[in-house]
Amino acid sequence: MKELVKRIQAEGKNLGEGILKVDSLINHQLDPQLMVGMGKEFAEKFADVEIDRILTAEISGIAPALMAGMELGVPIVYARKKKPITMAGPVFLETAPSHTKGGETMLLVSSEFLHEDENILIIDDFLATGKTLMALARIVMSAKANLVGVGVVVEKTFEGGRDRMLDKYDIPIHALATITNMEGETITLLDE
Repeated sequence: MKELVKRIQAEGKNLGEGILKVDSLINHQLDPQLMVGMGKEFAEKFADVEIDRILTAEISGIAPALMAGMELGVPIVYARKKKPITMAGPVFLETAPSHTKGGETMLLVSSEFLHEDENILIIDDFLATGKTLMALARIVMSAKANLVGVGVVVEKTFEGGRDRMLDKYDIPIHALATITNMEGETITLLDE
């Protein structure tokens, strides 16, 4: 997605240790028009996939997932990081290490919102090591639903997450922007 690539080149900052700061785009401030474009792009990339609902992780995955859901006409479910008192009944729980926060992050989804045999598309902000996406995929498997694809706003290929996902799941994975290297001040992106 050319506009996203341009914005990452102009506003993205390499904070070291594989951490990319894109707070002005997706992780703190949101550009509504850019988000609408992301939703359209995800809908195009997954147009030939039957999807019943989209799963993401709070919080930065919600906006791109919502825009994709609007374009695809399917509901969005987001994995919560803390269990609210309103989440009664069985839940699917997985943990994943947080690269930016340090430590393990819980991901919880009520069984009320993921059903057996449904086709689930995962949309999230980043594909780096793949550990968060793998945790979301395990939630899909625990629900006895079908993982039909993964879409991410930004992929950092040098962290190996795509290979980890594809070793375990035979699914399409689409990234809207792909970073191949981050050294010093330089952020190297594939130009789509």
